[in-house]
Amino acid sequence: MAEAQVIDGNAVAARLRERVAAKVEQLTSAHGRRPGLATILVGDDPASEVYVRMKRNDSAEVGIESFHHEPGGDVSEQDLGELIGRLNADDRVDGILLQLPLPTHLDQAALVPLIEPGKDVDGLTPMNAGLLAQDQIGAMVPCTPAGVMELLDAADVELDGSRAVVIGRSILVGKPLVQLLLAANATVTHCHSHTRDLGAICREADVVVAAAGRPGLVTADMVSEGAVVIDVGTNRTDAGLVGDVDFEGVRAKARAITPVPGGVGPMTRAMLLVNTVAAAQANMAGGG
Repeated sequence: MAEAQVIDGNAVAARLRERVAAKVEQLTSAHGRRPGLATILVGDDPASEVYVRMKRNDSAEVGIESFHHEPGGDVSEQDLGELIGRLNADDRVDGILLQLPLPTHLDQAALVPLIEPGKDVDGLTPMNAGLLAQDQIGAMVPCTPAGVMELLDAADVELDGSRAVVIGRSILVGKPLVQLLLAANATVTHCHSHTRDLGAICREADVVVAAAGRPGLVTADMVSEGAVVIDVGTNRTDAGLVGDVDFEGVRAKARAITPVPGGVGPMTRAMLLVNTVAAAQANMAGGG
């Protein structure tokens, strides 16, 4: 079998950013203002600081206006909730990104639902999760699973009638991705850390998506010849940044595979821009 196609997330993301930039220009010309993204960074987690900076740089690259807030690591839940409320009411702000995880004294489950669903560009509010689960038009889809679907499309993967396995059940990736694959007419098996005979289940799949946060979880003996493997894992180890998939071993059997880094990661950031523009388009159409 020929060596697997390595799906280049950077290239797919670059094409998405070009489309977003063109749409931003159209919206700005038609409505007299640029789409706006508010970012909220709480605390001093180094990884979060890097992620938010990259997202702001991406926004600037495509012409999205940035409204950044750092309320401090000791901000109270009430004060943070009031900040979210002010951003909900600000017509210049089309999308709100509350960078997770939050410091331990803040309740993520209480704060995320305060974001107006139409400005929830992370797609994490109960309203958007419910709309997605019910296949309703207008749901804001979480960025990483939306990016996975774009990568599958870029690799010309036929999902209709395919068998897909999703490993991981987070609200950020696993659960919404199952909904998206079902909507694409795939037959989906949803697995997690307590799944028995995971290897046998994966070997039956045409598409395997690993999003469990466990380095090297998916090995070559768990993948069928010609499968498509999407690695969502981002694990920092002594050997550097690695995914949930044994890349070299699986690459020898798969038809297509994403690398870490350079696969899903760039798509997550690109889909944030896509969601922000979609939110802006709806907001501007409503007079915002």
